[in-house]
Amino acid sequence: MPAVPSPPWFVRARVKTRQLMLLIAIEEHGNIHRAAESLNMSQPAASKLLKDLEDLIGVQLFERLPRGMRATWYGESLIRHARIALASLGEAGAEIEALRAGHAGNVSVGAISGPAMTLLPPVLAALNREHPDLRVSVSIESSDVLLEQLAQNRIDLMIGRLFPRHDKRNLHYEAISEEEVCAICRPGHPMLADGTPSLADLAALPWVLPPEGSVLRHRFELMFQNAGLEVPRRVIATAALVLVPRLLEDGDHLAVVPVDVARHYARHGAVRILPVDLSCGMDSFGFITRTDWLLSPGARTVLAALKSAAADIYPAPRPSRPAAGRRRREPADA
Repeated sequence: MPAVPSPPWFVRARVKTRQLMLLIAIEEHGNIHRAAESLNMSQPAASKLLKDLEDLIGVQLFERLPRGMRATWYGESLIRHARIALASLGEAGAEIEALRAGHAGNVSVGAISGPAMTLLPPVLAALNREHPDLRVSVSIESSDVLLEQLAQNRIDLMIGRLFPRHDKRNLHYEAISEEEVCAICRPGHPMLADGTPSLADLAALPWVLPPEGSVLRHRFELMFQNAGLEVPRRVIATAALVLVPRLLEDGDHLAVVPVDVARHYARHGAVRILPVDLSCGMDSFGFITRTDWLLSPGARTVLAALKSAAADIYPAPRPSRPAAGRRRREPADA
């Protein structure tokens, strides 16, 4: 007769949802009194819940200090998984409520600016036609911000980059394409009448650039330094791409932006693309999801639509390699 499998530890320990909520509240408030108040329970009841859990698991989850409580390594581990478990239950409730309201679910997608301009619009339009009850929200940020949002379950999936500094545990990355950049200016800019400008010509002009510390700003400046030139000194720094065309209108500033963004603005007559090749391109971007989190049916539908459209829009990414003169240690993503 086959052996009966042992039930999971949390079943044997009879772990309650309220105990998981209490662990998180103690970590956030630093003592059990305020944690109990936040959960609308008495301190003795909270103390008993915590003691019961510690006794059942057989380890101490918090150090009792003179002025509060601090999670032990055991406690930190359990609190991290408690957050994931409670967030998953919250997502389940939201999905059920959406289905009861006649919706196919809520999906949050994060993207960096280039694919946000080119990939997302046709996919979202198609999803709206084919799945009118599926509600999709979009967040446009840097990869660093999006990765933080993904870790906090604020977005379901993202389109962005992973650099060596990023913690790739529990992440799945599927490359889409490299991201080229170009220089843009206002229509009628004097530089448009001079043929192909040299790098020295570009160094003498004012620029609208990403903020200091971003990857694109770092590589843009290296492009001039590697050519023995001073980096442009007259600079307006902004991460708000929606502001760039307006900043170019009233002067002779140039701007460096992803090609996808430049083509979008050029189609609407807001900017012109300068006929010059810039060697400060960005690395490949791709789809990033969490391996420790199950995508909802709606999120899987969105991801499948994005992958299908990406295969038609983008060429296959080339193997990534450091560009000439490019440092391996990169600053924050732009």
